[in-house]
Amino acid sequence: MTSSVRSVPFLRLWCGNTASAVATWALPFILGFAVSTGAVDAIQLGILLALRATGFLIGVPIGGVLADRGGRRRILLVAGLIAAAGTLLTSLLVVGENTTEGFMLVIAGVILSGIGQGASRPAYQAIVPAIISRGSFQAANAALSLSARTTGLIGPALAVLIATTLGIGAAFVAIFVLWIVSGLLPPWPENDKGIDPGGLSSSSRIYRFAGDLVEGYKEARRHPWFFSGLTALSAVIAAGWSVTNVLTPQLSQAVFGDASLLAGTATAYACGAIGGAVILSNWKPTKRGWWALAGLGIYAVVPFSLLFSETYWIPVVAYFIAGIGAELFNIVWFTAIQQEMEESKLARVSSLDFIVSYGLAPLGLSVIAPLAVWVGTSTVLVAASIICLLAALLASAAQTSGSFSVERANFLGSTRPSARND
Repeated sequence: MTSSVRSVPFLRLWCGNTASAVATWALPFILGFAVSTGAVDAIQLGILLALRATGFLIGVPIGGVLADRGGRRRILLVAGLIAAAGTLLTSLLVVGENTTEGFMLVIAGVILSGIGQGASRPAYQAIVPAIISRGSFQAANAALSLSARTTGLIGPALAVLIATTLGIGAAFVAIFVLWIVSGLLPPWPENDKGIDPGGLSSSSRIYRFAGDLVEGYKEARRHPWFFSGLTALSAVIAAGWSVTNVLTPQLSQAVFGDASLLAGTATAYACGAIGGAVILSNWKPTKRGWWALAGLGIYAVVPFSLLFSETYWIPVVAYFIAGIGAELFNIVWFTAIQQEMEESKLARVSSLDFIVSYGLAPLGLSVIAPLAVWVGTSTVLVAASIICLLAALLASAAQTSGSFSVERANFLGSTRPSARND
């Protein structure tokens, strides 16, 4: 039975999602804090963060398939417990000795944390239609996004506060509890049974898993707007987002001699995103696809503004505007996926979204710095702005991109009614 965003079931889902978001934001900062205590060095920190990201990319497709097969709520429980177990292993940074064996257990811990985080993402996106009525999807996504953006501001600060006042061990305990809450608190919808393959051998289950991923891809392929939008999103993340994450800290240090520009732009972006979530909680644009792609393309102002980083307020304002645009895209994008995709394949389509959009980020992050040395920082910033803008413009020209919607019957060339229920 579906209900509105003011219902107790959605409140429980919102709280569980918020708990997972705080835990997700907090762990990297606690790992960074561990460097200051001598528990790990900078090289080990880089390895742990990379392996956590690898675990995330592993967990996303697994979570997507199993959420559709075994029920989204069940996967939220399993994912929360896996991430909690990974947090306990990672806490050996504090209580264990800095030995090779101990560090290997910590590696296992961060991988498990990443897997749990990754598996929960498509499940959280796909469980919304089981709790919320169709007309309230956008408001629900705005509320979920608002919690994620707010925790992006308070999560790291809260984690560091706990670590400095109560000790780093207490911070790990807090993250462990948050993942337990994420796994236990969300409601159990009556119509979230999944599809149990039952009685399959190990080889058959592997074959079935691959087949499920292909089915999710085929479902996404029926919607031209999805792949055009996903391509644009991947380009913006790989170019614009990677450029700003690598070059903004460098410019902050080079121009101002400290992290003031980095802190100011990060805060402005988060505040803009919160504002965007508030706007989208009440506003439903008619040509939602074009509005969303415009919001995505407006990220072009961020790398362009860094050309004028000597004037502090220019990048800060640009980041604020980009934050509003990012939420305009994200909330409309998630809502369109939930409304347009076949519900039995929704988690798999969501996992495809996360894999592709996040998968190119490491490539962008790794090449930006040497590229800036080779051709110059200004050239890289201008190129990134052009890529962000062109990606959104090209995506907006694709079929059905204006509405992020397509009548399944018309697209397939038949009069068969849509498989989704309103």
